[in-house]
Amino acid sequence: MQDYLQVNRASWDERAPAHAASPGYAVEHFISDPSFLSKVVQFDRPRLGELAGVQGVHLQCHIGTDTISLARLGARMTGLDFSPASLAEARSLAQRTGTSIEFVEADVYRALEVLQPASFDLVYTGIGALGWLPDIARWAGVVAGLLRPGGRLFVREGHPMLLSIDETHLDRLVVDYPYFQRDEPLIFEDGGTYVETEVQFSHNVTHEWNHGLGETVTALLDAGMELTGLVEHDSVPWEAIPGGMVLDAAGEWRLHDRPWRLAASYTLQARKR
Repeated sequence: MQDYLQVNRASWDERAPAHAASPGYAVEHFISDPSFLSKVVQFDRPRLGELAGVQGVHLQCHIGTDTISLARLGARMTGLDFSPASLAEARSLAQRTGTSIEFVEADVYRALEVLQPASFDLVYTGIGALGWLPDIARWAGVVAGLLRPGGRLFVREGHPMLLSIDETHLDRLVVDYPYFQRDEPLIFEDGGTYVETEVQFSHNVTHEWNHGLGETVTALLDAGMELTGLVEHDSVPWEAIPGGMVLDAAGEWRLHDRPWRLAASYTLQARKR
C-alpha cells in the first residue's frame, strides 16, 4: 500500500486550484464583500458563540475560506494543512481580502511540532476532514495538546452513518462501508470532486477512513476533554448521495425522500479539562 499522505496530498494538491476557481467556494464573494462568510461557518454560527479575541487554529484548513470566515467573526486564526497547493490558495485569498492569518504546512499529526502546544482557545475542524485520518485517538491527543486548559474544540463533520452508505443505490439506503475505524483504509478511485468544475484530474486515488461517533467521543474523553455539545443533523454541505438529495436555500443537502431516516452530519463540542 502506498503511503496515504503521499497519495492523498497528490489528490488535494491537484484539486486545490479547481476548488478556488469553483462557484462552490465563492472566492470572489469573499473578495467583494468583507462581511461574507462560508456556508459552512454560516451553518455553524449559532453554535460557535462569541469569537472576538479568541486564539484559534483551523486544522485541515484546505483553501482557507472557513478560516477567513472565523477571522471575520473576530477570532485570531492560524490555519494548518498538509497540501502546499491548498495553502497557496489560502494565502492568496487572505492577502486579497486583507485578512491576517498564519498558514502552516504540516500533517495534522505533526501539529504539536510546528505550533505552540497549549496556546489556543479554539481548535476548529470543518466538515470533510476526519475521514482522511487513520487514527482518531491520535487526532484527539493533538487537539488536547494544542488547547489551553478550558479551551474548546468545535467540529462539524459528515456523520459516520452517512459515510457507511453506498451512494450508488438510489432506491434504498444500503450500508456497505465500515462504520467503525479499521486499520486498512478504504481506497477509492474517482476522477471528480465535490464542487462544480470542468477540470480533468489525473491523481484520483484516495485513502480514507470512517470513525464511529462513539469512537470519536471516547477518544476525546481519553485525551482529557469533556463533551459539551453533540447535535446530529439531517443535512450536509455537499451532495453526498448524488441524485438522492435535494439542496436547500442555505446550501445544505438532505435526502429527498424522508430525510429523517439518516443522520448526515454532526456538530461536536468539547472542552479541555
